[in-house]
Parts: sequence; structure tokens; C-alpha cells
Amino acid sequence: MGNNNSLTPEEVAEILKIKKHTVYELVKRGDLPAFRIGRKIRINPEDVDHYRQQDMTPVYNPLKSPTNTMELMPEAEQRNDKNDLIICGQDTILDILARQIENSSNPVRVLRKHVGSFAGLLALYQGQADIASAHLLDADSGQYNLPYARRLLPGIPVVIIHLAFRQQGFYVAAGNPLHITDWADLALQPVRFINREPGCGARVLLDEKLRQLRIDRHSINGYDEIATSHLAVASAVARGAADVGLGIQKAALQVRGLDFIPMQKEPYELLICHDDIARPIMQQVIEVINSSAFKNEVAGLGDYDLSMTGKITQLI
Repeated sequence: MGNNNSLTPEEVAEILKIKKHTVYELVKRGDLPAFRIGRKIRINPEDVDHYRQQDMTPVYNPLKSPTNTMELMPEAEQRNDKNDLIICGQDTILDILARQIENSSNPVRVLRKHVGSFAGLLALYQGQADIASAHLLDADSGQYNLPYARRLLPGIPVVIIHLAFRQQGFYVAAGNPLHITDWADLALQPVRFINREPGCGARVLLDEKLRQLRIDRHSINGYDEIATSHLAVASAVARGAADVGLGIQKAALQVRGLDFIPMQKEPYELLICHDDIARPIMQQVIEVINSSAFKNEVAGLGDYDLSMTGKITQLI
């Protein structure tokens, strides 16, 4: 390897037998020195040699903060069956999408990972998923999903496809006996809250609203009490284990004895790596999303706004 010619990220990826976006992450983390020529990143061959000689054992930690270093998935855990389509997310819409893809004229096996938005984007970044759903609010910009795609998928162009608008709001006992109508009411005593796990869209929405209103999350009774789905939160409120929880309207209609207080209309969207969008299987996904059969079945569920379903909202 010559010392006089710098390497592009693509060339480094080929040498190290890794993906190009992993090279960008190594550079971002400082594990692989790089420099710029204009707007292009270049890497010295001797730095690549030094990196190869290091005794490194990357560890994947899905709970590590996305604003800090993201570790790499061990090679042994990388997926190797490219004939399957892996979709991350928890909404029932994705079950309908998966079933219609499997029943289409060119059926493929669809695997579902029932994880929150952060975990889904990390799986997409690590090559452990083909599609990730997300509903992550960046309160500073007022945007959903795009700011998080830029943070969690550094250097990777992403297509964002709109599925539906949903209502996020409070689950309360029938009649709303504690008169909970605003985010600040969560910090009142004796209100008992039931939370969602870190990384899911509902938890991000809550934390962003609390930050905006300068409400100390530790002042909320039950902030550290966790349920791992909208339905589990609704059930906890219905059986009296909590007074209020945050989730989508659909779950409230599935549990008796609840009222729903709408707080935030949100887009529920799919993120796909731009490099994958031309794959026949992805074109098939887009075709299903735009089909009358898919839209009619989702519309039958109620409580989803399908006015922008199928629209590609961002290309970064």
C-alpha cells in the first residue's frame, strides 16, 4: 500500500471489508484519522494499516446514547439472509403491510422486529434491518424523524416514506377524574404516571415537551415506571396501576374504561437507505403502500389520517 495516495471512504471500505457508512462512523468517532480535500473526505493509507493492526473487539450497545459514540455490531451477528425483508416498528399498520407484501404477486418473507424508533434506526444503521419506522420529534426544529436520521445514520442518504398521521395523547380513567389536560399536569400530586421505555417515540415526545416547558422529569411520580407498548400503558391506566400514560389513540379504543386526551398529531414514517430503494423488493413495498388494498385496510382500523400515505417526504 503506497503512502503517497490518499484513499476515499469507498476504497477504505473495500480494504477493510466493511460498509461505506461504517467508515464514516469510524472517522466521526476518531478511530480512523481523516482529512478533507474540498468537501471530500480522504484517509491516509498508513492510518488504514494502523487501524487494521489494532486488536479491536467492537461491541454493539443499543442503549448507548445516540449523541455519543455508537459501537459496531460484532461481525458474527451480521445478518446474512438478504432474501428476507426485516421491518422494525410496533404499529399494527406494519403487520398489515407485512401481510400484504407476503401475499403479493411476488411474495417474500417479512420479519418484524417489535422495537421502538431509536432501536429501529440503529438496526437500520447496523445492517440488521431493511426498513425502520419512526415517530421522533425534534422539538427545537418542530420536525419529525429527519433530524434523528441525520444523527443516527451519519453520512447515509435516507428515503423517508410517509405511512400515516396518528394522535398521541394521554390515557386517563373514564371521566378524567384528575382533570389532566396538559403536560404540566403530569407533575402534579397525587398524579401517578406510567412511562414508556427510552428510545421509543412516545418517550421522546414526553421528554422533548418536558424540556421545552422546563419541567423536571424527576418531579413526575412514576417517570421511571416502564411499560413497553401503547397497549400495556393503556392497560395499566385502565386497571388503576397508574392515573395517566402517553400513547396513540388506537390503543385507547382497545381498552375499556379509558378516555383519551389528544395532545400531538404525529407522522408515522418509514426510513429506507437510499442505496436500497432501487431494489425490486423495496419497489414492491412502495407499490403495496400506495395500493388501494393497503389504504382501505388501514382505513378500516379507524383513527389514522391517510391523506399523505405513500408520499416521499424527504431525501437526504
